[in-house]
Amino acid sequence: MPNKLPRPTPPALISRRQAGVAGGRALLLLAGLSATAGGVWFGLKRHGAAVTTDQASAAPASAPDTTAPSASAPLIQTDQLTAAFWQQQFDTPKGGQLSLAKAQGKPTLINFWATWCPPCVKEMPELDHFHREFTPKGWAVIGLAIDGPTPVKEFLTKVAVGFDLGLAGFGGTELAQALGNESGGLPFSVMIDAKGKVRHRKMGATHFEELATWARQIG
Repeated sequence: MPNKLPRPTPPALISRRQAGVAGGRALLLLAGLSATAGGVWFGLKRHGAAVTTDQASAAPASAPDTTAPSASAPLIQTDQLTAAFWQQQFDTPKGGQLSLAKAQGKPTLINFWATWCPPCVKEMPELDHFHREFTPKGWAVIGLAIDGPTPVKEFLTKVAVGFDLGLAGFGGTELAQALGNESGGLPFSVMIDAKGKVRHRKMGATHFEELATWARQIG
């Protein structure tokens, strides 16, 4: 089991102009100080401390704080997403904007990932399979990259991804934490029903059959 760090400062929201602005230096630190355990890739949390497991550890390091002042409105209350959550917007790898509001009212799968996270890369075809099968049934699938635009763009030249992608940047770890990711690991998936209630959370790599089973339970 991963050792947990003290809870950082309350999560900061990613504004339309701030989303996807993770500094290259922060991402290099993330990539260089990560360790795998059980299909989960543990990187740095907001204050630059490395997450460790009983079997693997990473040396502490400092990382620049790229987040904005925290917002007063909570993103989630008792597993129910609030209006503040659906107001989140992110830059996209293609230069546009991704608003979470487009998924409001739909059952939704949100996946937090990064190009420097091997389990994230491995599961991407599984997520795309789910997208192809369930988007025609009314589902929304959103990937939020804890990464910068350049590596994500390069990744997309090699791997076909049909669902919506947003650049959450280094601050995306705080959004993931608000949704229940206490350890700071990746990948992290959240499945939400059409009423905006979180129904499933998964730390570590998932696969199509697992996601499809959850989706059928939600209906």
